[in-house]
Amino acid sequence: MKLLLDENLAPRLSAALGDLYPGSSHLSECGLRGATDDAVWQFAKGNGYVIASKDSDFSQRSVLEGCPPKVIWLRIGNGTTSRMEFVLRNAHSQIATFVRNPEPCCLVLSVPVKGIR
Repeated sequence: MKLLLDENLAPRLSAALGDLYPGSSHLSECGLRGATDDAVWQFAKGNGYVIASKDSDFSQRSVLEGCPPKVIWLRIGNGTTSRMEFVLRNAHSQIATFVRNPEPCCLVLSVPVKGIR
C-alpha cells in the first residue's frame, strides 16, 4: 500500500516511511504542489494511492464520492514530522486492514490527549 502525502505533511515522510509503505510519495514529488483537491483525488485514484492528510477535505469527499481512493485522516494536531511518522508507523497494521477492507473509505487516526479518555 502506498500513501500519497498531502501538502500539510512533510515531504521527507515518504522516504522515512518507505520501508512500511513502499512507493509512497508526497504531492510535491508528483508535480501536484498547489493542485486542487480534485486533481489530487484523481491522481490518487488513477495511481493506486491512499491519501494521507491532516485536513478534513478528503475525508469529507470520501463520504460524498466513496472510494477509491481511500483516505487516512490524521487528526493529531500540529505535531512534528517525527510524531507523524510515529503515528503512521504504529498504525501500520490498522491501515493495512483498512486498505484490504472494501467497505470503509476513510480511516481516522487520532492520538488521545493525556488525561482525557
